[in-house]
Amino acid sequence: MSQLFISAAHKSSGKTTVTLGLCAALHSRGLDVRPFKKGPDYIDPMWLQRAAGHTCHNLDFYTMQREEIRDTVGYYATGADISIIEGNKGLYDGLDLDGSNSNAALAKLLGAPVVLVLDARGMTRGIAPLILGYQAFDPEIRIAGVILNQLGGSRHESKLRAVIEHYTDVPVLGAVGKDPALQILERHLGLIPSNEQDDADRQIGRIGDSIAAQVELDALIELAQSAPLPAAPGASPCAIRPAAAPLRIGIARDEAFGFYYPGDLEAMQQAGAELVPVDTLRDRQLPDIDGLIIGGGFPESCMQQLADNRSLRQAIHAAIEAGLPCYAECGGLMYLTRRLTWKDRSSDMVGIIPGDAVMHERPQGRGYVRLATSEDFPWPGAGTGTEIAAHEFHYSALENLQDPEHWAFRVLRGAGIDGRHDGYVYRNLVACYTHQRTTRSNRWTQHFLDFVATCKARETPPHATEQR
Repeated sequence: MSQLFISAAHKSSGKTTVTLGLCAALHSRGLDVRPFKKGPDYIDPMWLQRAAGHTCHNLDFYTMQREEIRDTVGYYATGADISIIEGNKGLYDGLDLDGSNSNAALAKLLGAPVVLVLDARGMTRGIAPLILGYQAFDPEIRIAGVILNQLGGSRHESKLRAVIEHYTDVPVLGAVGKDPALQILERHLGLIPSNEQDDADRQIGRIGDSIAAQVELDALIELAQSAPLPAAPGASPCAIRPAAAPLRIGIARDEAFGFYYPGDLEAMQQAGAELVPVDTLRDRQLPDIDGLIIGGGFPESCMQQLADNRSLRQAIHAAIEAGLPCYAECGGLMYLTRRLTWKDRSSDMVGIIPGDAVMHERPQGRGYVRLATSEDFPWPGAGTGTEIAAHEFHYSALENLQDPEHWAFRVLRGAGIDGRHDGYVYRNLVACYTHQRTTRSNRWTQHFLDFVATCKARETPPHATEQR
């Protein structure tokens, strides 16, 4: 078992494309590749998972304990040939002045050698002091190699290799030329999710072939083998206790909704819940379920299809009115409003939340958040005033919202729904802009399943609109 940490000098260096290509190239060789991504993110992990053939797990200092991060890598990389950890932003970038939550801090925590992806456009001799500075800034970080990216041609590559060899002891492990064909389309939240791209596999194949031809894979594999992984814990780091009753939990998963942390889904399944897929674009009725989760995504990109599926919108509205436990995050919140407006177009949504979701050109909430549960938070076990570390990233805001009687959370940091509150509560619904994740300090999946079991025990009428 071995590991590599792929970082960069700064954001937008092509690090994600290179990491994606490495995962695809190594997977094509028949290696068991386990990908990890630093920070809160859904889209990059979708691509990495597709390229590597294994689920990608996030590593985040803000929401996870340091030992929990080590346990996550140790547990999910068990049995792998190689683990690839992709950083975010630059190697030394982070929230704190001391760098305690930087990529470098994560590489140090895991004992992983760092490969720097360097955007070499317009650079020649200046690349040497850049590499030397990154080495000297923290001698405990092992910068084991560089991959030159966005090269202008063979002459440019030769100059850079000569400079690096003359002034540094860092090996060049790859030289990747400019190639617009390797780009993945972007939108306002970053890369377009792989679940939306029809030719995602073909694009991943192209990137993998290109990286395999321009990067020294054998040298990278040998380098990774010099860094053993953290020890594996005896149980999944996101494990929760078994559900109190057999539960069927609907999960909205389609082109509109796909933002779920795999550990959350795994935790519910290991607790005994059956996860039932719900396609909000094509299913006309809800399946027989005890609870419903509508995660984040891009409902605005599918707003007409969502609106056209009037039958399912009405079924979800009726089910929540009848008491179906439901949890919605960000895109899911938008879907439950009356209308969604984007680029001068509006479409009807479910309408259970008396407000309208309006898309803006700039983010309305972005980054880490901290919430405190209110006395009206309906899920058992959390306790009033419990603080939750999570994140948000949304370009929409709720307008014309009728003041709710109950809020689930007070916002201590972040935007939430109105800057002070998040978590619209109505009957057994909690809908928020915040994205939660099951960690040792926030077992939200446990609280939700307990809530669903409690509701089911009350012998409320069935919420399904079709029989099993």
